[in-house]
Amino acid sequence: MLDHYNRNINYLRISVTDRCNLKCLYCIPVNKEIKYYSSNEILTFEEITSFTEVAIEKGINKVRITGGEPLVRNDIVKLVEMLAKLKGIKDLSLTTNGTLLKHFAKHLKQAGLNRINISLDTLSRDKFKMITQGGELNDVIEGIMIAKQVQLLPIKINCVIEKSSQEKDAIQIKEFCKDNGLEVRFIKRMDLNNGIFSIVEGGSGGNCLLCNRIRLTANGMLKPCLFSNIEFDIRKLGYENAINMAIESKPAYGKVNNINTFNNIGG
Repeated sequence: MLDHYNRNINYLRISVTDRCNLKCLYCIPVNKEIKYYSSNEILTFEEITSFTEVAIEKGINKVRITGGEPLVRNDIVKLVEMLAKLKGIKDLSLTTNGTLLKHFAKHLKQAGLNRINISLDTLSRDKFKMITQGGELNDVIEGIMIAKQVQLLPIKINCVIEKSSQEKDAIQIKEFCKDNGLEVRFIKRMDLNNGIFSIVEGGSGGNCLLCNRIRLTANGMLKPCLFSNIEFDIRKLGYENAINMAIESKPAYGKVNNINTFNNIGG
């Protein structure tokens, strides 16, 4: 699917929940009130799969499952299995904070997941606990190693940085990835409301000129751009109409998004 700027839109990111078992400071700041979707607002697996099937017919061949934290969604392995059976997906992946991955990695692989991205910002246990407001670093490390064992490859580590990949934590993450055969991507801290974002170091995210993505939120809103308020209700408009309208409305550049938070749009 080509948009008005001749970008081939072939990548669908699906947020399956706005819930998470961590409260990372850059996602859910301390004392900030977050409104979560009710259970009847959340798309069912059948809705997600049916929408994805239509999206594939329109030209989508790359799908990523996100959250919140997707592994807290009940029966998430079942959704992976349902999506993996769809003909036309060349790359089926999932982004996770890694804390539950040791319990799911084997089952995700068996269900048909190709690869995985894992968020990891520091190798300091104390700092990890502070950033995530209570998370355990060892859980993530164990999850990474099990994901390697079951061949959820390549494993990409998403490391949020303040200003530079030369920061102490970032350098340690880079060495850890080098020693363990992992790929690393450095992502400067973003701000949806103020339109602050930059190109991902080690990836193409944040480069509006090359953007090939549309995003489906957990409550069924299809968004053509992460940094935009534009969205289309797939339940009200119908799947194909929503996709057509999203492609038609995809902006040249991201600006601001003041109706979403990172926990409900999937980053």
